[in-house]
Amino acid sequence: MDQSLRTLGVAPNAWMVNQAIADITRPQKTPQPVILSTETKTLRLDLAKTAIIVIDMQNDFCHPDGWLAHIGVDVTPATKPIVPLNNLLPELRAVGVPVIWLNWGNRPDLLNISANLLHVYNPTGEGVGLGDRLPKNDARVLMAGSWAAAVVDELQQLPQDICVDKYRMSGFWDTPLDSILKNQGITTILFAGVNADQCVLTTLCDANFLGYDCILVKDCTATTSPDYCWLATLYNVKQCFGFVSDSQAIFTALNHPEATGRDK
Repeated sequence: MDQSLRTLGVAPNAWMVNQAIADITRPQKTPQPVILSTETKTLRLDLAKTAIIVIDMQNDFCHPDGWLAHIGVDVTPATKPIVPLNNLLPELRAVGVPVIWLNWGNRPDLLNISANLLHVYNPTGEGVGLGDRLPKNDARVLMAGSWAAAVVDELQQLPQDICVDKYRMSGFWDTPLDSILKNQGITTILFAGVNADQCVLTTLCDANFLGYDCILVKDCTATTSPDYCWLATLYNVKQCFGFVSDSQAIFTALNHPEATGRDK
């Protein structure tokens, strides 16, 4: 009888098993410590326990034919993270940092969407709201699988990336995000996307409440809200919920291994 051990589960939260044995020690990934500068402190973090979550870089929030533009919002600011993300994501993938696309993608029947959520962008009930069809292209607003909910064409999703649909501003509410992060042994999260003061901030706050280390990547994040909302977001992240850094500081951490604290 074959007594070899087989992997059961997702590393590093995997067992090694056969008919007689279950090895539940869960061997850990090889540490990849780096030094990252932030606006308040210098961090020593482990890339092997780090993921980046890119939030709501979708047509409905960022494209001129999307939902926000349809209701009169200037979505130009929401496109600002595209270039820095296109520079940063390949570098993070190259060192094994998971890229998680956290996108608003509702059920077609909207059975888990309450009236107070529908009211946010359709307060009279007469406009184009969640699940309704956009006049320009007939795409259903933030519906999973629709053009409206798709990531903008300028950002490339790769097969090894992880995609999670959300149904509230926070990506941890009623989604598998927390389980996915825990299964991969993630303790530190880099946050990017839009809108900084809404979906990014609420997801970051919930991550903080769940015990994750939170770092807002400033130039990979934006908002269509007024400037005071952006400034308040930065203040609150630094004051209460985590740290603020940028992609250049991350490049410095990745490209200067002599300064990372790794064994010589």
